[in-house]
Amino acid sequence: MTDAQEAIIEQTAPVVAEHLEAITQRFYPLMFERYPEVMAFFNQKHQGSGDQPRALAQAVLAYVQLRKTPGAASEALSTAVHKHVSLGIQPEQYPIVGECLLAAVAQELGDAVTPEVADAWGALYQELADLLIAAEAQYYSAFASRTGGWRGLRRFRVARRREESQVITSFELEPEDGGPVADFEPGQYVGMRLVIDGEPVYRHFSLSAPPNGRSYRVSIKREPDGYVSRHWHESMDVGDTLDLLPPAGELTLVPGDDPVVLVSGGVGQTPLLPIAHHALEHGREVVYIHAALSPDHHALADDVRALCARHPDRIRAVTVYEQAGSDAGADHIGRVDRSLLARYAPASEAQYYFVGPGGFMTAVDEGLAALGVPAERRHYERFGPSRPLAG
Repeated sequence: MTDAQEAIIEQTAPVVAEHLEAITQRFYPLMFERYPEVMAFFNQKHQGSGDQPRALAQAVLAYVQLRKTPGAASEALSTAVHKHVSLGIQPEQYPIVGECLLAAVAQELGDAVTPEVADAWGALYQELADLLIAAEAQYYSAFASRTGGWRGLRRFRVARRREESQVITSFELEPEDGGPVADFEPGQYVGMRLVIDGEPVYRHFSLSAPPNGRSYRVSIKREPDGYVSRHWHESMDVGDTLDLLPPAGELTLVPGDDPVVLVSGGVGQTPLLPIAHHALEHGREVVYIHAALSPDHHALADDVRALCARHPDRIRAVTVYEQAGSDAGADHIGRVDRSLLARYAPASEAQYYFVGPGGFMTAVDEGLAALGVPAERRHYERFGPSRPLAG
C-alpha cells in the first residue's frame, strides 16, 4: 500500500470500526443477491442469528489493528484460513467478497466514501486477501502431499452408520476410490459438500474418532431446525456418497507432558474424544468430564469406556447428567460449574479443552478463570469472535 493509502486507512479506521457490524449486515444480503451461487457456503441459521456478520466484522477489525505486526496478523487470521480450507475456498472467489464488501461500505457511509477512501480500503482488502490466499495455498499443497491426501473434492461413501443416542448418530466414511485416507490432527473437523434437494450445501463436522488411515468418522446431532443435520439423520444411509474436503481446525493438543482436562457438553464431545486418544497415547494423564441431558442423550459412552479399560491408570472419566432422576451411570446430577471443576480438575498447570453449547462454554470458561487457570491454558473451538466467552 502507498503512504497516501496508509494515511487514509489510519484516518478512517475509527469510523469504519464504528459502523463495521452494520456494514457486514448489509454485505451478506448484497453478496447473496449479486452472486446467489455462494449461498451454498454459508449456514443460513448463523446468518439469521447475526453470528457470521459479527464474526466477519471483528475479523476485519482485528486485521486492521494487527496488520503492522505480521506474526500477530497471521495468527489472528488462522481461524479464517482453517474455515476456508474446510470449504475449499479458491482465489477466484475473493474478488466477489471484495466487490460486495466495498459496496456495503459505500452504502453504509454514503458520501464519506470518496474515490480515495474507496481506493485505500480496496487496497487493504487486497492485502488481506493475498495473505489468506497464500496461507490457504500452502495448506492445500501440504495436505495433498501426505499419504492419502488430495486436492479439492474427494468422493466418500457411508460405510457404516451407528445410533449413538436418541439424538446423535455416527457415520463412518470411506473413500470411494479405495485408497488410503490422510491422517489429521485429533480435534479437527472435516469439510463436506452434499447435494440436498438438487442444491449443493457445504458444512463441516468434527472428526469423532482418531486417525486410522482408512476412514473418517463424524458423529452428528439431529437439530430440530438443522437443515443439514436432519438430512444426515433422515436420508443418509450405508452406500450413500458425498464429497469431502481436507480436514482443518485449530483445537489440537498442545505438545508437552502436562495433564489434560477435557470438558464436553452434548455433541461437544466429538472433537475431544480423538484428543483424549492422542494424549493417552503420548503418556499424559487425562481427566474427561462429559455432561449430557440424560442417559438417553449420552453418546459415545462405549468409546470412553474403552479408553478407560486400555489406560486404567491415566484417565478418569466423570459423567454429569443435567436432568434429575437420571442418575443411572452418572457421577453427578446438575451442571458443570466451578465447584465440580475444582473437585476433579488438577492444578492450573494442566491444559484445559472444552466444547459445547454457548452457555456451557461460558460457564466452564468462567469457572476455570475463577480457579486461576490462565487464559493460555484454556482451549476451545473458535468458531468466530462472537462466541460468548468470558475474558
